[in-house]
Amino acid sequence: MITHKNQSGHPAKTGFILIEVLIAVVITAVIAAALYSTFFLSRKAVDAVDDSLVKLQECRTVLDILKREIESAVYDKNKQYTLFKIDDRDFYGKQASQLVMTTFTPLSAGLTKITYVVEENDDKQLILRKKMDAVFGTPYETKSVDLIEDVESFSIEAQYIDKWVKTWDSTVSNGPPAQVRISVTVRTKKDETPFTISDIANWRVGRAL
Repeated sequence: MITHKNQSGHPAKTGFILIEVLIAVVITAVIAAALYSTFFLSRKAVDAVDDSLVKLQECRTVLDILKREIESAVYDKNKQYTLFKIDDRDFYGKQASQLVMTTFTPLSAGLTKITYVVEENDDKQLILRKKMDAVFGTPYETKSVDLIEDVESFSIEAQYIDKWVKTWDSTVSNGPPAQVRISVTVRTKKDETPFTISDIANWRVGRAL
């Protein structure tokens, strides 16, 4: 800071020199950068948590609907249009079960043939897709809904005696299994660890047309 003596002989302040201004600017810039970096990291963390929570809620909703549909599955060995079938499939080493059943669903009126299958979309991502065909309606009117993206694994297992098996055919077993275990593993972002949620559905024995 530049100073000079006033009329009484005491030093008086007149202003800042250039170096002092530059130092102040640098200090302000450093503090601003630190604050921005902290804000950016906090915002990124919040966004990541929000994305994970949305994906988790999405998966829970899908599993809840699937559980209800399995519990409402309809099979009668005398009705050829009824079935409950689990196929053990994989996609590049990733578990990708396929489930086909006749049941009731809030997304379609009347008895519906529903297929849950893992397929690739245009971006080469694995997605869980649901296909619906009205059993008694006009044929070939398939409705398709994409349910979950970035699927790492989709597993449907049936309880057989005291173990879980990955295949089931109602025409061989004369009905759906008493219990079905559903598991789905999803990745929220490319570099994050996938999470898995699962549930068990109990078929309502005795459902018939």
